[in-house]
Amino acid sequence: MLSIENIRENPDEVRRALQTRGEDDSITEVLELDAQIRAAITQRDDLNAERNRVSREIGQARSQGQEASEEVRAEMRNIGDQADALNQRTKELGDQINELMLTLPNLPQADVPVGEDESGSVIIRQNGEPPVFDFEPKPHWDLGPELGIIDFERGTKLAGSRFYNMLNHGPKLERALIAFMLDLHSNEHGYTEISLPAVVKREIMEGSGNLPKFADQLYHDAEDDLWLIPTAEVPITNLYRDEIIPANTLPLKYVAQTPCFRRERASAGRDTRGIKRVHQFNKVEMYQFVEPETSNQELEKLVDNAEDVCRKLGFTYRVLQLCTGDMGFASSKTYDIEVWAAGCQEWLEVSSCSNCTDFQARRSNIRYRTEEGGRPRLPHTLNGSGLALPRVMIAILENYQQPDGSVVIPEVLRSYTGFDVIPAKTA
Repeated sequence: MLSIENIRENPDEVRRALQTRGEDDSITEVLELDAQIRAAITQRDDLNAERNRVSREIGQARSQGQEASEEVRAEMRNIGDQADALNQRTKELGDQINELMLTLPNLPQADVPVGEDESGSVIIRQNGEPPVFDFEPKPHWDLGPELGIIDFERGTKLAGSRFYNMLNHGPKLERALIAFMLDLHSNEHGYTEISLPAVVKREIMEGSGNLPKFADQLYHDAEDDLWLIPTAEVPITNLYRDEIIPANTLPLKYVAQTPCFRRERASAGRDTRGIKRVHQFNKVEMYQFVEPETSNQELEKLVDNAEDVCRKLGFTYRVLQLCTGDMGFASSKTYDIEVWAAGCQEWLEVSSCSNCTDFQARRSNIRYRTEEGGRPRLPHTLNGSGLALPRVMIAILENYQQPDGSVVIPEVLRSYTGFDVIPAKTA
């Protein structure tokens, strides 16, 4: 959530920043509601001051053995009624402004390129060149069934489009990738592994920034008002909800593997073949609570943690800085990592790493102390995929395929898989 103080003090600056994200002018309505709230509070305070004055007069009269007149008592009742009405009005206005503020995205940082969509994002660097094959590489939607490790037809039979089954070497490879990434991040990059629920309460979704704006992209159990998580970022954000993190605790760094559930309504018609864009998938997520002064430096390190996975897997990859119109709702600055997939001949996003500044902390009422007894402050939150499994699977299958139809396992994974090659399926 944005700071109402910043909106109040710098309305034109905030308005311009939101416009670069394609937002209509909601600031005018916010400022109008804020002015009404402050006017109501001033009136209420004036009434309370008047009530205190009359109360003192009544007390003085009683000390002299006199009772307050009916006129004075009526005045007190009238003041009380007006104050109660103003309290109710202030609450109603507060609810309205809060609902509006929950729909506003984070402000982009000054060095974020301005653009309307993904075409405005900028390639920062590239590691390696796309491999050249001496045969025609196959896309994973052909390779998977031919190897007997992906079953699209029965996945669709069980749950509908954009679902799939894996079997034999497929799930074993995925388990190996998960274990490898969790070990790498926890043993070498300093993250604490955590296990999380896959369903959360409404306020948890609101705290991370997924509700109310993206309700149509989420799976929801209406009876219990529980929501399936689209990423581990959602529950990790709220670990310290309504808490003050003790002094000398930050940074806090977590890594988790969870299933992720997304309805993908916004991408209807896109990436319908294979497992590039599906409703359920596994992902390893990195997350950090950090001090504001260090958040951009920590973001660069987090990106490098994600890149390290790509390097160790031998992928050709590139890093993009997203433009204002392509960033996620809660982000103020985002880098995407894309790996090359030789079969479908395209770059696939496997990680998105973001600095959400104090946006999520304010929504979730998370604070920290810089020193014992110090005034609580809002931490900054960072998140990044480390990595998302389906597209990593695609990259391994398509980039490590052999002329005979087999797929070689990257060396770093072999102690986890227990096999070096996914053999071609024999007739």
